[in-house]
Parts: sequence; structure tokens; C-alpha cells
Amino acid sequence: MFFCLSYCLSLVSLKKRKIMDKRNMFDYARIILENVSFDPELFYKELKKAITHLLPYDVEKLFKWVVGYVEHKPELQESLSLIEE
Repeated sequence: MFFCLSYCLSLVSLKKRKIMDKRNMFDYARIILENVSFDPELFYKELKKAITHLLPYDVEKLFKWVVGYVEHKPELQESLSLIEE
């Protein structure tokens, strides 16, 4: 019985950890996008990848961040087409 309880608790902990890792993925994606913003094609590619890997809530946050980030960077404005899709 103790083994079963311990095993169940570890599964719950693992699920929570996976969710937390997904939440931290937003910060990771943002940092990556900032670092590749020198190349519009790479920025577009990394943004597309981030959209597929993030939780829906984080995708919304990322969209808001991208809109503000590319506002004064005309070379990155093309990446906004991913948001409009």
C-alpha cells in the first residue's frame, strides 16, 4: 500500500513538473527570440517553433510580447503574420 501511494505521488509530482517546464518554456522562447532577432528568417523560424511547443496560455503571452518587441524593428514585422494566422 505504501509503495502504491508513493508511486502515485511521484506520478503527480512528475505531471506538475512537466507543466512547470512548459510554463518556463515561455521565458526560454522569449530569450531565444531576443537572441536571434538580428536575423529575421531565424526569428520567424524560432517563433514558429515556440508557437508549437508552448501551452495555449503562453502562446497568447508570447503574441503580446512579440507585437511589442517588433514594434520598432521593421525587419521583424513580417513575423507578425504567424500571429494573424
